[in-house]
Amino acid sequence: MIDGKRVLALIPARAGSKGLPHKNIRPLLGKPLLAWPIEAARASAYVDRVILSTDSPDYADIGRKYGADVPFLRPAELASDKAPSIDFILHAIDSLEAAGDRFDLLVLLEPTSPMTEASDIDAALKALMSRPELTAAVGISAMETQHPAFAVRRDPESGQIVPLQGGDFGTLPRRQDLEPVYALDGSFYLSTIDAIRQKRGFCHDATMGISTDRFKSLEVDDLTDFICIEAIMKHRAKNAVSEGDKS
Repeated sequence: MIDGKRVLALIPARAGSKGLPHKNIRPLLGKPLLAWPIEAARASAYVDRVILSTDSPDYADIGRKYGADVPFLRPAELASDKAPSIDFILHAIDSLEAAGDRFDLLVLLEPTSPMTEASDIDAALKALMSRPELTAAVGISAMETQHPAFAVRRDPESGQIVPLQGGDFGTLPRRQDLEPVYALDGSFYLSTIDAIRQKRGFCHDATMGISTDRFKSLEVDDLTDFICIEAIMKHRAKNAVSEGDKS
């Protein structure tokens, strides 16, 4: 609870995945991918309940093992890759309310962003509570090496490239002179329950962007992503052990 408001953490983990089969339970440093957001939410100072939304009884058992509640299974029609995310979110909120459990805020944590930590969740909640005129907050990361000022168009026949924003390559700005721009990074999505119902999403005219560490913007979409994330997490774990030995 924060400022008298109850907080629900929702972790979505459907069984179907085409890019990387069963990626939501793929082992990452000895734990299934879905365990990481569950443990982050449970470690939060403000989250009151952690719910796993899944269509799989096997995934449900795994989620319970790591501390999530699974009071229902997601209906099949809400578990396809074409089903809008808002539908399973509202299904979870409505199911809990029907059981008498009401919340004021919801934080959505996807297993594909396993590097989001409890400190990120708590910082986002405090930031949103400090701006009463805003009703949602999402993780964003700076677009540095992929700034749109350096984007190009490519002719499909000749392969010739031209700057996306017009002009020629001699007029491209220096990187240090560019206005910072950001991309949604999927590290977390936070909103009041009322705004979720009214706006049917997290990004709208009252959404706050909260910049995250660049490495936390990586998401598991395919095997390459998974390998990169695993390498970063192994490196961080090794450094943490080393720092602990020094103290």
